[in-house]
This record gives sequence, structure tokens and C-alpha cells, in this order.
Amino acid sequence: MHSQRSPLCGASQGTWVYCLAHVLHMDRNDYYGGAAASLNLNQLWRKFRGQEKPPAFLGSSKDYNVDMVPKFMMANGALVRVLVHTDVTKYLLFKAVDGSFVYKQGKIYKVPSNDVEAVKSTLMGLFEKRRARNFFIFVQSYDEEDSRTHEGMDLRTISTKELFSKYGLDDNTIDFVGHSLALHRDDRFLLEPALDTVKRVKLYAESMARFQGGSPYIYPLYGLGELPQAFARLSAVHGGTYMLGKPDCKVEFDEMGQVRGVTSEGETARAKKVVCDPSYLPNKVYVLIRRAHLTKMCSSLLST
Repeated sequence: MHSQRSPLCGASQGTWVYCLAHVLHMDRNDYYGGAAASLNLNQLWRKFRGQEKPPAFLGSSKDYNVDMVPKFMMANGALVRVLVHTDVTKYLLFKAVDGSFVYKQGKIYKVPSNDVEAVKSTLMGLFEKRRARNFFIFVQSYDEEDSRTHEGMDLRTISTKELFSKYGLDDNTIDFVGHSLALHRDDRFLLEPALDTVKRVKLYAESMARFQGGSPYIYPLYGLGELPQAFARLSAVHGGTYMLGKPDCKVEFDEMGQVRGVTSEGETARAKKVVCDPSYLPNKVYVLIRRAHLTKMCSSLLST
């Protein structure tokens, strides 16, 4: 296959080749999304069980969309804004997640995200509700460009712990604000500048308000694999060509080391630019391991 189109391998993690305004997408898989695909039952079984067939009692393969990398989307986050800006949303259906909750002392509570919910929440006592309400009012009105909303604080220099102390929040409130609203994975954020945490909490509240749902999260109705597929459809509308199930896609280089195309099944699509995930360039990718992760891994090995 000789072409002046540019190949891309893998819809979300694959090879894309560009030439002028033409795009050719080639993917070794028979589905979109690469490692982050949403698989039906047959695809899931083939990926993990080889040629074994799924049991009949599980029903139709098409009734399943299993995400390989499940992840909620913030309703007002950067990804959603990109989808809206590019008009990809007309190829997607979303469902709002019903609620966001926190577990405390054997009970489940809804996470308050603004001043109104803070007053109604049973997660906090009467006086703590008032303090939390004041904190949420500050976050909701905060504008990084408007010093009048800063209440005399520079969030780029004061720590998150200092900010919480200003509003007198107790450890329980700090815990759910930091981990359930700002979604920090550990407590290091307490010693870091407060600006990041305030932005995260503000995003949570804005996402709650965007679709008036019970949580700030939305999810593609048929799985995250719909995202690259939607971009593929949009590209096709503008003249892009897509070829799934192309085995052994190999990126070709000339004697100067410049890319010249992609070969699959003895045919080559020629192009000046190729975009692909690292698995399509095994001889040109270096694996970097963070020292902390390596130390932890070695410690685990030594302790077994």
C-alpha cells in the first residue's frame, strides 16, 4: 500500500500518520483505544484467555463494555472542555455518577462540596458546619486574578495546612476536603502551597453544578473506549481513513533516521509524520523507573 497520507497507529494509543490534511489510522487491534480500550465480552476473553470462549450463561458479548483503565471524568474538567470545544460530544453519550460518598466510623455520608451542602451535612457537628461553610464560600469566590477575593492571603506561598488553620477546620473536615474533594492521594498536600488544593476543590464544586447531578463525575455510557472512537468518527467526517486489525505495524525510517511511513502485511503507507504509542517503536523507547519506586520494589523483593 503506497499512500501520501500520514499514518497513525492506534486510535488512542497507536500510530497516526499525517501528511498535509490527510490522516491514515492503523491499529494492530480490532478495537479503538489501545491499552485504555473498552472491550466486549469476546474481546475481553480473547485478550486474557486466548482462544477460549466465554461461558454462554454470561449472555451476549455486545452487552458488555469492560474498561481496561476505568477512570471518572470531572464534569467541568479539562478533558470535558476539550470534548466540547472539538464538538466530539455529538458522538458520545454520558451518564452522571449518582453520588460521591465518604465512609466514617461505620457509616456512609454524602460528601458536601459547597456552603449549602456543608450546613445540611450530618458529617460535621454544628460549629464545624459553620467553619466549613466559611471555607467553601472562600473557595467558591476565589479568583486568582482578583486580589479582593484572596482575603489577604497569597495561596502560592502559604501551605494548605495554614489555610485550613485560618478557618479552624478540624482533622475530620481536613481529611474529606483533602482526599474526597481535592482527591489528593496522601497528606503531602498539607505542606504544599494551598493554591493547588483550592483549585481542586473549586473544580469539584463547579463540576457538581455543571449538570446538577449527585456527584461531579460523569462517565461515557459505553465506556472510556468511546472517547478515541468518537475522535476517529470526527476525523472520518473530515476525510480521515481508519484501518483496524492491521498486525505487525512497523514504522519505517530512511538512511538519515527520518520516518518515511508504516508497513503492515507487506504494504507501506508513506508519510512524513507518524504519531504512535511507545509499543510501536520498541527499539527507540527507553524505560525509566523512578528511584523511589525502584527502592520500594527492591525492598519488597528482599523481604519475600
